[in-house]
Amino acid sequence: MGVTLADFGRDPLGITIVKAVFLFLFLSLGVVFGVWFERKLISRMQNRIGPNRAGPFGILQSVADAIKMGLKEDLLPNTVDKVLYLLAPVIMVVPAFVAFSIVPFGPKVWMFGHQTPLQLVDLPVAVLFMLAMGAISLYGVVLAGWSSRSPYALLGGLRSAAQVVSYEIAMGLSFVAVFIFAGTLSTSEIVNAQTSLWYGVMLLPSFLVYVVCMFGEAARIPFDLPEGEGELVGGFQTEYSSSLKFALIMMGEYLHTFTASGIAVTLFLGGWRAPFPISLWAGANDGWWPMLWFFIKFALTFCFVIWVRASLPRVRYDQLMSLGWKVLIPVNLGWILLVAAVRTITQSPGTVSIALGAVIAVGVLAIWMRFDTVGQRRREARKAQADAEFEELGEEPTAGGFPVPPLDLPHYHGR
Repeated sequence: MGVTLADFGRDPLGITIVKAVFLFLFLSLGVVFGVWFERKLISRMQNRIGPNRAGPFGILQSVADAIKMGLKEDLLPNTVDKVLYLLAPVIMVVPAFVAFSIVPFGPKVWMFGHQTPLQLVDLPVAVLFMLAMGAISLYGVVLAGWSSRSPYALLGGLRSAAQVVSYEIAMGLSFVAVFIFAGTLSTSEIVNAQTSLWYGVMLLPSFLVYVVCMFGEAARIPFDLPEGEGELVGGFQTEYSSSLKFALIMMGEYLHTFTASGIAVTLFLGGWRAPFPISLWAGANDGWWPMLWFFIKFALTFCFVIWVRASLPRVRYDQLMSLGWKVLIPVNLGWILLVAAVRTITQSPGTVSIALGAVIAVGVLAIWMRFDTVGQRRREARKAQADAEFEELGEEPTAGGFPVPPLDLPHYHGR
C-alpha cells in the first residue's frame, strides 16, 4: 500500500507521540547496540574476541561505557566560552535525531484503530530537510572548536567544516538524478517510485558517489580527519573530557552514520520494499512486514560501514579535499546532464527533445574530456617532478627533507 504526502498530518496526537517515542528509542538504543556490534564485528575480522565481560557476549559493555561517561567528573577549562562550549554538543545531537524523522519504516498500517504511515513526518522537500539538519549540526562542530579557545580544537573544527561542506555538496548532487526520475523530493513517494527497480541499480553512479560522500559527511574511516589524533591531538573535541558532553558528541557522530545508512536505503535500495525474490510474495509489502525488510537493509548497510572501517586506512587531508572537489563534484555534474538528457528523450520523444538530449550529451562529453585532460597533464607533471627529485637526491638521505642523522648500522646492531 503506497504512501503519499496526503497521508501525513492527519494522525491523532497520541499516535504522533508514540511514533516519536519509538524513533527516539530506536536511535538511542541503536547507538548502544551499534557500538557493541561494531566492536564485535571488527574483532571478528581481526581475529580477536572483543567485549566479553560485561553481560552475555559483552552486550552490556556499551551500557557500562555510557554510565561511566555520564558519571565522570565534568571538567570545564577556565578559558572556554562556557555558553557555546556547553551548547555545541547539543547542536550536534538534536539535528541528528530530527534528520531521521523523514525516513519511512514501512507503508500504512493500523495502529490503535487508526491507519497511519510508519513514518513520523514527510515533506515536499524532505530530502532537503535532511541536508539542512546536517548543515546545522556542522555549527556544533565549529562552535565546539572555537569555544574551546585551543589552537588544536580550532584547527580541528575548521578542518571538519571544510570537509563536511565539500562532501555535502557532492552528496546533494548525487540526489539530483533520483529527483529527476522520481519527480519528487518526498521520501515516501521516492520509495513508491522504486516499485519495479531500485535506484541503486538504475542510477548506479549516483549511488556509488553517495556511498563515498556518506563516509566523508559522517566522518568515518577512511575520511575521519576531524579526529586525526596523530595530527591535531583529538580534533575539535580536544578540550572535551570523557564526560557527558563527550558522550553527546560521540552520539551525534554515530547518529550521522545511522542517518546516512537510512537515507541510502530509502533513496537507492528501495526503502521498506521487499527485495527479490521475497517481493514475489503478494503480502511482502503490506502490513508490518516491510519494517523487517527495512531493518535488514539498514543493518547490512551499517555492516558495510564497519567493514570499510576495518579494511581501509585514513587518507591524507589533501587527498580528501581533492577527491571531493576535483573528482566527485565534476563526475556528479556530468552524470546529472546525462541523466537529464535520457529522461528528456524518454518522456517526450521528438525532434526538439532529441536535439536537446544531443546538446546535453555533448556537454557531458566535453566535461569528461576537460577533466580527463587536466588529470592526465597533472599525472605527467607529478611523474616528471618525482623523477627529477629522485635524480637530485641520489643516495643522500637528508636532502630535500627533514634532517635525519645517519645510522651507523654496524655500531647499532652491535649494541
